[in-house]
This record gives sequence, C-alpha cells and structure tokens, in this order.
Amino acid sequence: MSPETAPQRAPREGRINLRATSRQESLLRQAAAATDRSLTDFILDSAVTQAERVLTDRRWFVLEDERWEEFQRLLDTPVREMPKLRALFSRPSPFVDRDDQD
Repeated sequence: MSPETAPQRAPREGRINLRATSRQESLLRQAAAATDRSLTDFILDSAVTQAERVLTDRRWFVLEDERWEEFQRLLDTPVREMPKLRALFSRPSPFVDRDDQD
C-alpha cells in the first residue's frame, strides 16, 4: 500500500502494559507475522474486536431518565410502511432448498 492510499489512523496516546508467557508472546508474534501486521496492531485489533463483542452482547443497559424516555418514545413510534421491504419478504428465499421443506 502506498503512502497516498494508506488509511489514516488516529495517533496513539494511551499506553497498555501487559505480561505474557513466552508461549503466549510467541503465538502472538507468529499470528501477527502471518497477517502481515505489527505485534501492536495485531494485539490491539484482536482486543478491540473482542471488547466490541462483549459490549454488544450486553443484555442490561443503564440509561439516564431522559435517555430512557427517548428510548421508550422511539419504541412506541408506529413503524412506517415500507412497500419494497414487504415485497422482498413476500418472495421465496433463494437460500432455502424447496425440496428440503417437505
């Protein structure tokens, strides 16, 4: 990737120190090399992906009263009619084998 097409990333301001066994470090270095990324990029990308998974899987949310009321209002708002979406769902799925449905 040329410098002109390389994606811009925000400067890293924080620091995270961690300890690892020699086996863990070796494994991480091998995986980083296999994906052609630096060890730092590999560890951060992996950790951020896992953090996003954990946080999106939460079933308990705490909101301030104002945000909760807005959330309730949005839930109570009637759904608008979407003719194209209705037409799409009325068509048979291309992913279902019709012979298996019997």
